[in-house]
Amino acid sequence: MTDYYELLGVTRTASADDIKKAYRKKALEYHPDRNAGSKESEEAFKQVTEAYEILRDPDKRARYDRYGVEGVKGRGGGPQGGFDFADAVEVFMRDFGGFGGFEDLFGGRARRGPRSTAGQTVRLRLPLTLSEVATGVTKRLRVALLDPCGLCGGSGAADGKGTTRCPTCGGSGEERVVQRSVFGQFVSVTVCRTCRGEGSIIEQQCARCHGDGRERVEREIEVQVPAGVSSEHFITLRGQGNAGPRGGPRGDIAVMLEVEEDPRFARQGADLLYELTVTFAQAALGADVEVPTVDEPVHVTVPAGVQTGQVLRLRGMGLPHVEGRGKGDQLVRVVVWTPERLTGEQETLFKRLREVESPPPARGEGKGFWSRVKEAFGST
Repeated sequence: MTDYYELLGVTRTASADDIKKAYRKKALEYHPDRNAGSKESEEAFKQVTEAYEILRDPDKRARYDRYGVEGVKGRGGGPQGGFDFADAVEVFMRDFGGFGGFEDLFGGRARRGPRSTAGQTVRLRLPLTLSEVATGVTKRLRVALLDPCGLCGGSGAADGKGTTRCPTCGGSGEERVVQRSVFGQFVSVTVCRTCRGEGSIIEQQCARCHGDGRERVEREIEVQVPAGVSSEHFITLRGQGNAGPRGGPRGDIAVMLEVEEDPRFARQGADLLYELTVTFAQAALGADVEVPTVDEPVHVTVPAGVQTGQVLRLRGMGLPHVEGRGKGDQLVRVVVWTPERLTGEQETLFKRLREVESPPPARGEGKGFWSRVKEAFGST
């Protein structure tokens, strides 16, 4: 049975834009002119076109989802006998732009005129402290960039000389080759080998930039870092990178964030884990202790009888969620400290305690440390 979604390689919940992109990719893959006149490729091309023509239309798609192929054949959903090759080409040309789309289909590209090359993306690394992550921060950085040449204005040509039209491509930036196949006459388009797609040639190069149209400068940029970011994030400053050669548009600046480790905390997303060491007496009797947070210290009540590995949750005292929906928690893991050396008085007291204390529970009773930590982090 024909499955239109499977033919296009999309899910049944795919958006209209996803369906259009998937069809174009399949059409380019299966067209027979790219497959040495293969009948199998021609048939596949017609099938994916038929699938696209049904799924692109909300009404036809709804009938197909409810009734299958029989719900759309012969009821205005598509040709009763399917699409022939001419139908398929017409559909593609209709939705992908006439002659330009036709060239795309057969391996060329639309005629767009001279090409301008964008500047390269500049990549920077920005170290951040955990405190800066907690509040968000604005950083000012100095960076070396390529700006349009101040002498020639970015043209790359010496003053008064300018440029001339490329004799090879006539100023289009493209070379076009007519090809013939069993399916007719087609045009392939490539970047001009003489002017490299720019459509013009410099008569005399600028003495400062040597024809590149750019010079290196140092500039200060501002980076606004939102709260809650991690080293997995980066910030893109659109159109603030290197200028393109000879008047080309600017590239971007990609700021790679590097959050420095804070020795006090372990981080999991927006949650922070802090290890609190308490004495035997504090663990047995309970205590009010001071615990650092990413903002400022807070007082925490350690319950009497707390065990090593028990986790106390300080709600809302972690890091902000980068999406802006509140804060995570700080988890305080309790560790009971055993002194390595005892004073005479301490030894006497511990010996007395040993005589009256109850034996510890057998190993395996109750929840283990990792179970408690997983519960604290919300895991199962």
